[in-house]
Amino acid sequence: MRDHNKLQAFQLGDESALLIYRLTKHFPKEELYGLTSQMRRAAVSIPSNIVEGCSRLTEAEYLRFLEIAFGSLRELHYQLTLAERLGYTEKNLFYECDEKLIRTGKVLSGLIRSIRKK
Repeated sequence: MRDHNKLQAFQLGDESALLIYRLTKHFPKEELYGLTSQMRRAAVSIPSNIVEGCSRLTEAEYLRFLEIAFGSLRELHYQLTLAERLGYTEKNLFYECDEKLIRTGKVLSGLIRSIRKK
């Protein structure tokens, strides 16, 4: 079994989830069951799928959960930009989240590529 705590992709995904919770705390109340909920779900899905993938026995299963995490990351990145265009975000926190998601995506895609090469 792999230790997810040692993966930079997990650490960045976890940090991203915390940032998204901070960001969405100030969204309009009418978005509580809309964009707020969707963004939080996608944000938690990233590190959660990495953790679940690490518990799988085969490389194929591990890779599949990493790919799901990457899909959640892309979904979240779109939702973040939508929230920014709707005027729901503070500029500095938006940029911090945006940069963190971009970095997480690069690290996670690198991990996925390295596993595919095996």
